[in-house]
Amino acid sequence: MDFNWINQKNNNKLIVFLNGWAMNKNAVKDLETGDFDILEINDYRKIEKELDFDFSIFNFEKYEKKYLVCWSMGVFISNLFIDVFKNFDKKIAINGTNKIVDDNYGIPEKIYEVTARFLDEANLDKFVDNMFNKGELHDLKINLNIKRTPKELKEELTSIGELALSGKIKQELDFDKVFISLKDRIIPSKNQINYWEKKNIEIIKLNATHYPFNHFKSWQDIIC
Repeated sequence: MDFNWINQKNNNKLIVFLNGWAMNKNAVKDLETGDFDILEINDYRKIEKELDFDFSIFNFEKYEKKYLVCWSMGVFISNLFIDVFKNFDKKIAINGTNKIVDDNYGIPEKIYEVTARFLDEANLDKFVDNMFNKGELHDLKINLNIKRTPKELKEELTSIGELALSGKIKQELDFDKVFISLKDRIIPSKNQINYWEKKNIEIIKLNATHYPFNHFKSWQDIIC
């Protein structure tokens, strides 16, 4: 995993942001940080070897308020570290589910398998295009500045997929609020709704695509 402090100014409130596949901190660089320290996490290529990662190095306990925000595959990744995040004050999922590879509740298994098998530059571009509306493509796509190669991203997809289908994940993190984009072409909106409507959770539906952060001005907008 790769850890990046988006904001670190000894604030008394913390946001841990579990990013999506292929993404880095550029995905949320335009959000106002306000009075939050914000730790961004991405790159899950070796995730099964990192299940015992010692999060105590970040000293989360020093914060008066702690929030977890997970986007896309980051929602699934949260389940691997339940003991770390279960006592956070608020846990928020965005355009993802705890069952990331699932025909009814996530990305359909066949689509996931084909995407991982045939990922190359052209298919990566197609994936990124599908994250946005056409009118948003130019500026937002450039802003993402994906730094890893298709080979590395293929490794990440494979790592996450194998773990998701392994049956090793026995518990799911309980979230407090979820945002679902109604135009999501990455994790089908209907599958997200199928999953979350069975939970006792606040659901907010957005008129947005898989990339939702241009619909928020600040991290506070997400947390509140």
